[in-house]
Amino acid sequence: MPDVTTLFVAMAGREPEGRDADYLAWHALDHRPEIHRVASLRGAQRLVSTPACRAARLAGEGRYDGVDHVMTYLFADPGAVAALGDLARDLAGAGRMSWRLPSVEVATYDLAGTAAADRIDVSAEVLPWRPVRGVFLLVEEGVAPAGALTEVAGVAGAWWGRTDDRQITYCYLDDDPITTVGRLRPALAQRWADGDVVPKLAAPFLVPVDFDWGRHLP
Repeated sequence: MPDVTTLFVAMAGREPEGRDADYLAWHALDHRPEIHRVASLRGAQRLVSTPACRAARLAGEGRYDGVDHVMTYLFADPGAVAALGDLARDLAGAGRMSWRLPSVEVATYDLAGTAAADRIDVSAEVLPWRPVRGVFLLVEEGVAPAGALTEVAGVAGAWWGRTDDRQITYCYLDDDPITTVGRLRPALAQRWADGDVVPKLAAPFLVPVDFDWGRHLP
């Protein structure tokens, strides 16, 4: 059973000069492999928003409206975040940190729950390693289990993490992300109806395609 405890999430905006594809190539081929030097790294996933994804957003409040790139690292040790910072400084000192995106938010979350749809065979604990068509990402004020969202067609499962009174949820999609947003809308309206959980970001994202960096861009 995977021993993930911590989600490190970096959200950013578009590359200022429109070179998002070049950034994605650098990150996948140069930077991300180096992160595996951190012993407790268990997984990593990059997400990108496209114009179609933006048009399908159900929420994007305040600074979260500027999120077009999301990078998530899964760690088995909360202390790994400090090791990640040390590695970044070493890489910068070696001239290996030449690309930056405009940062929107960098945060860590404690893994709080996992759930898989009844229709799939793999367990919830291994969902991040199952291929996806995209991810529906939720950032909410207030906390609540997200397992009910796996009953929506197209949602293979969900992982959610918490920090203080805020929650981030990854709905792993194995159907077209834009189509799945329409199916999620009623479930999310019910989730938010009493005001205990308030959406700050509710948006579909796609996964960049290796060596076809320009396929999905903001």
